[in-house]
Amino acid sequence: MASDEGSVRVDSWIWSVRLTKTRSMASSACRAGHVRVNGERVKPAQAVRPGDEVRLRHAGRDRIVVVSRVVRKRVGAAVAAECFVDNSPPPPPREHTVPIGLRDRGTGRPTKRDRREMERLRGMPGDLG
Repeated sequence: MASDEGSVRVDSWIWSVRLTKTRSMASSACRAGHVRVNGERVKPAQAVRPGDEVRLRHAGRDRIVVVSRVVRKRVGAAVAAECFVDNSPPPPPREHTVPIGLRDRGTGRPTKRDRREMERLRGMPGDLG
């Protein structure tokens, strides 16, 4: 299941060690330029070897991992944790994230008054008149 020599595609490895949910998501991230190996943008077929640093921008968070083992197939969470060293910065606390405007369920669309109040809270310029 795992091998310490050789190389494997970066999109396959990212998916195998559970950094993304699907392999197609890993491939899409590579094509969009959200994956870097040793500081360089890579295509999905780029080979990754033990010792390489992989940077992945996924779900609004930067993941920085160093490859310690190469795996070709998707493995369990315990085995996946042994395949890389996580050097990622900790996620920001919930207090520092921007809250999204949540409305009570079933209240319908915002009225004009609600819209103006939301714009005022966001600091957006409103009507000039």
